[in-house]
Amino acid sequence: MGEKIHILVALVENKPGVMQRISGMFSRRGFNIDSLSVGTTEDPHHSRMTITVRGDNRVLEQVVKQMNKLIPVIKVRDLSEKTSVSRELCLIKVSTSKQDSRAEIAQYVDIFRGNIIDVSLDSMIVEITGDTDKINAFIKLMQPYGIKEVSRTGITAMHRGHKSVKDQKK
Repeated sequence: MGEKIHILVALVENKPGVMQRISGMFSRRGFNIDSLSVGTTEDPHHSRMTITVRGDNRVLEQVVKQMNKLIPVIKVRDLSEKTSVSRELCLIKVSTSKQDSRAEIAQYVDIFRGNIIDVSLDSMIVEITGDTDKINAFIKLMQPYGIKEVSRTGITAMHRGHKSVKDQKK
């Protein structure tokens, strides 16, 4: 099976240096992190890391094994597309120097169920939330207007149904 993007969710101790240890492990092993999202959980002693990594199943297996060896890692879970919900947030600053561009951009924002969160004399900041394909499609539509800046959060994901990352054995 070929290379694909894997979404990993790790429950880790909420302590200084944990993210550095995990990113250092990726670096030492020659694995690249495509995106990383970290935040505290319902338990203030734990953080949840959502990491996207590109590779075949062998790469995925190695990443999970190496992460599980790290002391601050409590559990790691691979979330496949069928068993999870994933989203990304993107802020896009678009040029609105042309006269008709504001109305056109506003229509696209509405179609993509986004929000205009800031307007200035020569630009707008648009917020779009969704899967990576949706974000990429919106960015492509905005290119003719002139994109001034893009900021993306990376993917965050959660298992569907009643199971959580805590329900899996290390």
